[in-house]
Amino acid sequence: MTKMGQLRKTSIVLVVLGFVVLSATIAFVLEPDTFTNWFNALYWVLTTMATVGYGDYFAKTPAGKVFTIFLYVFGIGLLSLVIGKVIDSIASLQRQRGAGTLTFRGDNHIIIINWSKKARAAVEEILAYSPDAHIVIIDESSRHPLEYLHQVHFVSGDPASDEVLEKANIRACRAAIIFADSRIEETSLIDGKSLLIVSSIERLASHVHTTVEITQEKNIQNFKHAQVNEFVLSHDAISRLAVRSALQESNPDIIQQLLSRSYGSDIYEVPVQSGWRTYGDAFTALLQQGATLLADRSDLGINRKLDEPIPAEAKLYMVSDGETYRRITGK
Repeated sequence: MTKMGQLRKTSIVLVVLGFVVLSATIAFVLEPDTFTNWFNALYWVLTTMATVGYGDYFAKTPAGKVFTIFLYVFGIGLLSLVIGKVIDSIASLQRQRGAGTLTFRGDNHIIIINWSKKARAAVEEILAYSPDAHIVIIDESSRHPLEYLHQVHFVSGDPASDEVLEKANIRACRAAIIFADSRIEETSLIDGKSLLIVSSIERLASHVHTTVEITQEKNIQNFKHAQVNEFVLSHDAISRLAVRSALQESNPDIIQQLLSRSYGSDIYEVPVQSGWRTYGDAFTALLQQGATLLADRSDLGINRKLDEPIPAEAKLYMVSDGETYRRITGK
């Protein structure tokens, strides 16, 4: 909305408020015995302008009746104008939301860049994990891909542009996931665009955790240089699952459960409890509650270190279903 349009709407609202206050004052002056106080006169003016008068107050003098006619002619029309402006403003906001021109004002959100089937699956996974999470999609398309989801915001434009990233409130987000742009045919150009986006994010908000889908393994070093926190080789997981399916029957089903929170068991972070001195203490305590200690950060070999003390900087992960996780953590 332009400044001129905003000023015009503000002026209309002020005129209507002034008209209502002045009308209530005139009504009370004309018929003080009818209304007994100014608030009752205000009440009568509003119900008259809204055409829902209850008949508990009505003008009795000729002057009061003439003023009532005046309210019918001008007051109702003025109120209708305001209601129309309000409805128009709501519709305008909805149109801007669908077109991706509104700035996101929240924080601790997750930004997903470049819309695709993979991005849709990522949105579904995030909402399965945290139904109240807020997500901002950045894409060069001109229409919100998930307009029916109120917690998903859309920003249209070049993801490498500072202006577009600022609209997505990149500085206050929790994490950013950059998917390969499948609309680009040349694979090297796909990674080049992703690298440009990551560089812009690093320059504007270096604290943001970034995860990038990479199409060519040879480009990994470039992304490491750009301070990317995590990277995923495109189609790499699918290839590995296909091989495991051929060599180890049903193995992919287990991995699929660990990859998705939609069903089965999953991997959860579990806080270190006061009674846990060694990895063995944690392993036994979790096993008794129906969970399995899996790793400390990226170390999957802690089942061979059960006698070792848990370090202060430990970040433990366990495998369990959602109900067991909530029971253990109290969440």
